[in-house]
Amino acid sequence: MAIPFLSDEWAVAFKDAVNSSAAYKAAAATWEGDFYFIVDLADGGQRTMYLDLWHGDCRDATIVADPASKTPEFEVSGKTASWKKVIDKKVDPIQALMTRQLKLKGNMAKVLKSVKAAQELVNCATQVPTEFPE
Repeated sequence: MAIPFLSDEWAVAFKDAVNSSAAYKAAAATWEGDFYFIVDLADGGQRTMYLDLWHGDCRDATIVADPASKTPEFEVSGKTASWKKVIDKKVDPIQALMTRQLKLKGNMAKVLKSVKAAQELVNCATQVPTEFPE
């Protein structure tokens, strides 16, 4: 059964997928940083997930009601359709950032040093049966 994208249940399933991925653990062995993943909904609203990634582990993945409650190092935001393209592997995550399909706030150079980790994070997301909002 599909899980609504960036719901509490999706965040838990994604965290579990990341923490059970040997490929992500290897690719992100030196990564330190946290993120907000923000989806801009068609109705003008947003959903925000906080993700704390540390040396190949996902220490936290939670949906955030108040984005002012945390100050992550990075924010990646975009419309539902853009996130869907990345998770469906129709667009590489770095390509989505470079073409501004997804927008990054934070140090792009640091992200570009971890391309394989970003790709493995997407591979983890593909393990979660996802229902995207309209």
